[in-house]
Amino acid sequence: MTPSPSSPSRRSLSGCLHGHFIGTYGLLALTVLLFLVFSLVLPDTFPTLDNVSSILSNQSIPAILALGATIPIASGKFDLSLGYALGLAHVMVLYLIVDEGWPWPLACLAVVLGGTLSGAANGVIVEFARIDSFIATLGTGSMMYAVTGWITGGGRIVPGPDGLPAAFTGLYDSRFLGLPLPAFYVLGLVTALWLLLERLPFGRYLYVIGSNPRAAEIIGIPTHRYCVYAFAGSGTVVGFAGVLLAAQQQIGNPSVGLEYLLPAFVGVLLGSTAIKPGRANALGTLVAVTVLAVGLAGIGQLGAQFWATPLFNGATLLVAVGLAGYSARRRLRADATTTGRPPENPSTATATADDGAGTP
Repeated sequence: MTPSPSSPSRRSLSGCLHGHFIGTYGLLALTVLLFLVFSLVLPDTFPTLDNVSSILSNQSIPAILALGATIPIASGKFDLSLGYALGLAHVMVLYLIVDEGWPWPLACLAVVLGGTLSGAANGVIVEFARIDSFIATLGTGSMMYAVTGWITGGGRIVPGPDGLPAAFTGLYDSRFLGLPLPAFYVLGLVTALWLLLERLPFGRYLYVIGSNPRAAEIIGIPTHRYCVYAFAGSGTVVGFAGVLLAAQQQIGNPSVGLEYLLPAFVGVLLGSTAIKPGRANALGTLVAVTVLAVGLAGIGQLGAQFWATPLFNGATLLVAVGLAGYSARRRLRADATTTGRPPENPSTATATADDGAGTP
């Protein structure tokens, strides 16, 4: 029996839809799968409200930092000063409160505004001095680390006998609706970034700049200005993360901050393979941070050694990127079968799709 002419097209469409589903929701499905597996292996400790609350609390600062890194990455830039800036911000908050006697709300506001200014300075150096973002932000980050050491003298900032104001530490320790308050900070930030990047012209401009800066200039987008805005937005988020880190640790430690850098970038890059595959996006970053948090919590309760954390981060990143590449190749093969054209390079297709999605 001769197959109908539409059969190949139907199979191609089915393959395309299947590949799109894997690329978009595969990471989310992996999160659910990991949670179910660890719940079966650790039924007494893992699927409990206390454990969920612990995960939400412990991963709130890495999640906020990853969301901050998402903004410049959307424009094709990388901010390697995030870890140094986080350390400086948390030290500055405690320095102003403990050593200078500032009211804690004023100290927090000053640090967040300082983060905005430092981020804008990064953007100016990258865009107007025309220094590669990797090199520029690595240099400014090293300078921030020097400032941190200068402020603390290489030691720790320890509050007096009365401790820190309860309202300040409550920024991290409080609960709302039975869950840690920082979890709601993360949800609020995800919502704000989703609106900013997906629903407003600012986000569309950043995606066009990240996809093709030359084309962005040709159509009239002020690329330098928007990249400075992206770095400033990232600095603002990092400043806020520093405030929460100070409320969490309650001691100013000049060496804290760098260990948050790799998880933040793993979250962003991993998140770019989900929800909106091929570009950094807030919802994808949230899903990526969640899968990492669930996985790390599970292997930690199984008694894993300290080196399991970087191993899990790296392995998860490789698996997710591999799945995204596989789904992209499936879509391209399906498109080629439907149109009769040879398959396109997956990386080129991703960039093209990004350009089209981001065009204002």
